[in-house]
Amino acid sequence: MRAGAWLAATVRKMHQRRTLRARRARIPHVKTPRRASQRTTEKRTVRLRMTRHTERRPREYLTPVEVERLIEAARRSRRYGQRDATAILVAYRHGLRAGELCVLRWDQVDLKHGLLHVRRLKNGTPSVHPISGVETRALRKLQREEIASRFVFTTERRSPMTPAGFRKMVARVGESAKFPFPVHPHMLRHATGYKLANDGQDTRAIQLYLGHKQIQHTTRYTELSPARFKDFWED
Repeated sequence: MRAGAWLAATVRKMHQRRTLRARRARIPHVKTPRRASQRTTEKRTVRLRMTRHTERRPREYLTPVEVERLIEAARRSRRYGQRDATAILVAYRHGLRAGELCVLRWDQVDLKHGLLHVRRLKNGTPSVHPISGVETRALRKLQREEIASRFVFTTERRSPMTPAGFRKMVARVGESAKFPFPVHPHMLRHATGYKLANDGQDTRAIQLYLGHKQIQHTTRYTELSPARFKDFWED
């Protein structure tokens, strides 16, 4: 090899080494993972297992006796007893969702003729329900006690009760009533469906009453009705 070629090759190798060292200097040092046997004890985040609804509650509805117990516990509240008890009563009697109850206005309530104009969420079917004497007396009393507002159920700031506030209230009243499981507002709507089904009401009528678009959502109540099997055994 000639001297010129050897020198050029040597310079090229030195340049390559400098370039490689410069690149390594710019790359942050990353430790290679150790083997499992060499790892020390590390702090790990333990995920809490979500509790199933069936473990927290034996069922997703309340019986008529339990609803009365809930109303009485709400009525014993010192500050908003009449409002809370009436809200639970109206939600149960008409199968209202929390959102439907909170936007209920006085112009939907016809106390003179005993009618309630129900507007449904989730694209449900609106309807007109009769109001019982118990509801009429409770609503009239609430109307006298509450601050003037176009909404039936309001807060101390004259704003309508929120669904979150209604859920917290129902849960709190359920605890004060000594229920062995947590109570939520949708259990009142299910209680309406099961009550009407157990009374032998027509499935189509229950569908219209609850505002279901599909009858499959209504048949869940008739499937658990004990009246379907009452003549199976005759002693």
